[in-house]
Amino acid sequence: MQSEAAAPKMRPLKMRPLSDTDLELVTRLLGHPPRGQFDVVVRNGQGGPVVIRSAPLLFDGTPMPTRYWLVGAAERLMVDRLESAGGVRAAEAAVDPDELLAAHARYAAERDAAVPAEWAGPRPDGGVGGTRRTGVKCLHAHYAWFLAGLACGADGSGGVDGSGGDDPVGRWVQAEAERGVPVGGVPMGGVPVR
Repeated sequence: MQSEAAAPKMRPLKMRPLSDTDLELVTRLLGHPPRGQFDVVVRNGQGGPVVIRSAPLLFDGTPMPTRYWLVGAAERLMVDRLESAGGVRAAEAAVDPDELLAAHARYAAERDAAVPAEWAGPRPDGGVGGTRRTGVKCLHAHYAWFLAGLACGADGSGGVDGSGGDDPVGRWVQAEAERGVPVGGVPMGGVPVR
């Protein structure tokens, strides 16, 4: 890893102002300081971060394929339970493969558009969560992108600053959460966002 002094020169990306409180909360939720620029695009009813949107390049220039991170503790726990009960395979079987492929393409296009035009180094690739093929890699990443899309429009057609998406896997996760499907014998409950 490059030191801060040796990091490539990059202009800051246009992102929302970040408060010290947001930085502290996100650091605690991630379990480590963020390694790149981010902004909070979805908040819970108390104003706490639920989804962050990450810059496509870390501070040291490393490509970051995952644009949206699910950081809210309750939401992460719900998705953790769903994944541990076979949710990745179930979601992949439940959603239309063509719709999923299109979602991966939209996600990659949005992320790639945020890479500075003058950037000559390695670029992030893949779809949602860096998926290099059609399919589902991580329910957390799909759900985060879906929630970011809901943050701006009830239909999920566009998110904050034109970001976020109508992700079929994210919709599936939301439906499972709303149904309160027991996972590992423990009811998931509803998700307190929107």
